[in-house]
Amino acid sequence: MKKLGYLVMCLLVTIAAQAQDQKEIDFVEYDLDNGLHVILHQDNSTPIVAVTMMYHVGSKNEDPQRTGFAHFFEHLLFEGSKNIDRGEYAKIVERAGGQWNANTSQDRTFYYEVLPSNRLELGLYLESERLLHAKIDSTGVETQREVVKEEKRQRYDNQPYMTFAQEIFKRAYTEHPYRWTPIGSMEDLDAATMEEFMDFYKKFYVPNNAVLSIAGDLDIDDTRELVEKYFSEIPRGTMEIPRPDVVEPAQAEEIRDVIYDDIQLPAVFHAYHMPAQGTDDYYALSMLTQVLSGGPSARLNKQLVDKQQKALQVFAFPYALENPGLFITLGITNIGITPEELESAIDAEFESVQEELITEREFQKIRNQIEVDFVSQNSRVAGVAESLADYHMYFGDANLINTEIEKFMDVTREDLKRVANKYLTKENRVVLYYLPKSENNQTQSN
Repeated sequence: MKKLGYLVMCLLVTIAAQAQDQKEIDFVEYDLDNGLHVILHQDNSTPIVAVTMMYHVGSKNEDPQRTGFAHFFEHLLFEGSKNIDRGEYAKIVERAGGQWNANTSQDRTFYYEVLPSNRLELGLYLESERLLHAKIDSTGVETQREVVKEEKRQRYDNQPYMTFAQEIFKRAYTEHPYRWTPIGSMEDLDAATMEEFMDFYKKFYVPNNAVLSIAGDLDIDDTRELVEKYFSEIPRGTMEIPRPDVVEPAQAEEIRDVIYDDIQLPAVFHAYHMPAQGTDDYYALSMLTQVLSGGPSARLNKQLVDKQQKALQVFAFPYALENPGLFITLGITNIGITPEELESAIDAEFESVQEELITEREFQKIRNQIEVDFVSQNSRVAGVAESLADYHMYFGDANLINTEIEKFMDVTREDLKRVANKYLTKENRVVLYYLPKSENNQTQSN
């Protein structure tokens, strides 16, 4: 096993060295008169192109009485447009040999098509139609209401443990709109009127609230002409775009609760408040994640799953957001292990990084992992396009796609120990035990 670990370490060092030799990602960026920010990256190595549109609207921009709108629009805007028949959007992309999808977070909504490069113009046409001529009518709204309800049932309500984000966020936040998650409330969607849906579209789906990021097998000058053709005449939005400025009060004491779910094995969830993405402490906590949960040999898995056999699975990850987010750990108990026993074991691993510096060898390993991950996320043109849009939207600096790794590399072992002590404290966390419903029935009968 030691020899295997040494070989893995050597491989990571080699890959990291190769990563340092990667060429910078060149790009061109500019604004149209209507406020649309455009980013173009030319990579002619493969004959594909990614056309992406990112809108600076997520669940945190919603009316507290109309939650779920941002995610609902992710679905609704595939209904079609003035010039695209209902249900034809996806078929058009697939007939062209492409792929499409979209996703919504607390902070933004993202659409993309990956197409053969000779169909670049098709992608631009489709995104311009979504922005200018989206089909928002009663038929589409009613159809997508049912689609979203079914998604909630299938992905959250009927999946073991998968309500954890909703349950955690509504306890961790009392003031900030992160207190609800993107799936939102089905009651809010049912109560919404067509006027409210149109108002949301006109407010947020405007060029001055969007980034058009295109990467792949393209010619910069030709693409600029196509962008001008399809987007320059779209009018700038005139409504004020709300940006929540609520500061969540510091949590003063630990919050604990029990969720009874349709599960067989109990689980323990911890959620610690953490700073916003892009801050120095965010980078340190992200690297600390690698120490705790960065693969089979990381501390939580090695100790709790392999050695102590108290957990069937255990993970830690930063739920990083534009405003301060959460550092989440979750563990599913092994057979015969109580949640209390698992929680105590997790706490012990956290205490170990609070009390002692990690070793130099362990530190170098996680630095290598970070470098590999940084390169890997931009190994596909779709990843490049998304990263460029992210960096511009959140930080106003698309060139972070080349330089953000330096912020990780500036983190020291002392920083890891410091943030562990600063943020991973009991008074700063929400603790949820997920227990089988049968235990709740037994409690009630007693």
